[in-house]
Amino acid sequence: MPSAHTKSRSRPLGCQPGEHPAFDRRALLQLGGLGLVGAGMPDLLRLRAEAQTASRARAKSVVFIFQSGGPSQHETFDPKPAAPEGIRGEYSVTQTRLPGVNFCEYLPRLAARADRFSIVRTMHHTADRQFRNEHSSCHYLLLSGSTELPPGDTNATITNPRPGRIEWPSIGSQVAFAAPVDATVGWPAMVEIPRENLMKYPGRGSGLLGAPYDRWGVDLAPVCKSPDAAGSCPNCFSHDDPNDPRRAAGPGPNAWWNNTSCRDASFHLPALATGGVGIPQLDDRFALLSQLDSVRRDVDTAGSNGLFDRWDTYRQQALRLLVASQPGAANPFDLSQETDAVRDRYGREEWGQGFLTARRLVEAGVRMVQINLRGWDTHQNAFRDLKGKLLPSIDRCLSGFLDDLEERGLLDETLVVMCGEMGRTPRISPIAAGGKNASGEVFTDGRHHWGDVFPCFFAGGGIRPGQVIGQTDPQGGVPVSEAFTPQDLAATILHQLGVDSNAEFHDAAGRPYRLLLGQPIGGLV
Repeated sequence: MPSAHTKSRSRPLGCQPGEHPAFDRRALLQLGGLGLVGAGMPDLLRLRAEAQTASRARAKSVVFIFQSGGPSQHETFDPKPAAPEGIRGEYSVTQTRLPGVNFCEYLPRLAARADRFSIVRTMHHTADRQFRNEHSSCHYLLLSGSTELPPGDTNATITNPRPGRIEWPSIGSQVAFAAPVDATVGWPAMVEIPRENLMKYPGRGSGLLGAPYDRWGVDLAPVCKSPDAAGSCPNCFSHDDPNDPRRAAGPGPNAWWNNTSCRDASFHLPALATGGVGIPQLDDRFALLSQLDSVRRDVDTAGSNGLFDRWDTYRQQALRLLVASQPGAANPFDLSQETDAVRDRYGREEWGQGFLTARRLVEAGVRMVQINLRGWDTHQNAFRDLKGKLLPSIDRCLSGFLDDLEERGLLDETLVVMCGEMGRTPRISPIAAGGKNASGEVFTDGRHHWGDVFPCFFAGGGIRPGQVIGQTDPQGGVPVSEAFTPQDLAATILHQLGVDSNAEFHDAAGRPYRLLLGQPIGGLV
């Protein structure tokens, strides 16, 4: 975001540091990475295109629900009840509101609302097999809307910085560039929640677009002490948890681990105010920058069509962002502003609070919110954990989210997308025959990495609801109809936000790139 010109403010005599909220250097660096200072000509040209983008848009915002680990297509939206036992799994199905369409039996609330959203059953990766069946590579492919890794990268290297890497920008960064927030909005275009310290997924960076279009990762959830935690706190768990009830988590002498100190799903406000730099010091720095801004003002007066007038607003965005750690009605992260009835509807757990925060961020004008839901890597104890933890949580929280958006008149203008980075194998088996997990029990059955096909959920934002797009084979292993890539997913999101199919961006060296590499998914748009 371009910087803005602000007037220097006088400081009252006797002002004490304690009278001002303080912000550490890390917070300021975060803000700098969000492009709050400086703008080049490509940015100014992009600003001119905003009005055209808005006129084409069917959605104002996107909420992307990322099911980290890769949920099973069989145990969610593409069950195969007629398949052999080793493929169909332990669960039955539930009839949705769409004739002939079944979901997993543990998604009854979503089944009852199936006419309000659509499912694409044939998402897939086209990268080489060693890439499309591994988490890190699939994270990059999905979150960046790509079909191949950067040249020279492998599943092992993609998780680490590498000099010379040519990295495609994340879908969130693409949104921040091509459909930026309105100048009056005091928040970044792309916000990622709720556990910033666990957000290590490759593909989330701004890549070729550069730091001004980076995401803002926000840590809202309490520290979790579960070994290899999965699910939604306070109902979190580990897939390694023993099946022996005598070893259940807790303070008992036979417990595998003690979870009594961290089963609290209450979100805290963004932890920016941790000391270091106060508002007066920020004002001093802004005063110095204002001298440079005066030059830009001269250019504006000379005939730049008023574009530099917007820099005042961008400067105010910086100040408003810094007070995100303060409670109050204007802070979308302050869930205490919601009634008990609303909070109960979403569910008093980490995932529900994440959805509720996303709704408040959408209302505040944020263009894209990504909610990361951990725990879908169901290699072992799959049927115990899906039935007991994962599916009931997502069924309740997502249903409450959809209901609330619709009743508030927000669903039509908010595109909701949910998927993982991959699917799961058709055949059920232990991850290692005869092996033992971290708690010492023999591995039980589950499903394993499978990038050949996976489902994706779409609701609101101008998409056609009540559709089931794509068909898989009788084992649920490969598409037998048209299939779609992460490039098509990115193109669908950008299309609904009104981005022109011929949109381009330029890297730091001025080289042009076409933004939309895929096609919007037919039947949805």
